[in-house]
Amino acid sequence: MTTTENKEVARRLYDEVLNKRDLDQLDYLATPDYIEHDPLPGQGTGLQGLKDRMTALVNGLDPTFTLEDVIAEGDRVAVRWTNSGTHIAEFLGIPATGRSFSIHGIDIYRMENGKLAEHWHVVDMYGQMIQLGLLPAPGQ
Repeated sequence: MTTTENKEVARRLYDEVLNKRDLDQLDYLATPDYIEHDPLPGQGTGLQGLKDRMTALVNGLDPTFTLEDVIAEGDRVAVRWTNSGTHIAEFLGIPATGRSFSIHGIDIYRMENGKLAEHWHVVDMYGQMIQLGLLPAPGQ
């Protein structure tokens, strides 16, 4: 697969799965033995683990992702994004706060035969927790 094709697969994860809530697309976008290097608490492995992760995100946080950069080289795709959402249902055992948030993050994927095979990320969880009222803001 070309880097352009790999970037398109990554874009589809955000556009079709996360923003449009079409979780069935994961069957076409990820390998069965998908590896998550930063799983959510209780997240299983493989494709089913990825489906559980995406379900938790869309059901609990009602996210909308804006892709700021999508960069590819070899079998890697890096995505810099902004995620705006509202904590509408339980997420990671935390009852819904009803509060909105906007955070930034970077995901890196290893691609295999045109599918997402492995994932690493850096996400502003601290900022998100402050915005959701779960942690005090600095200086409070």
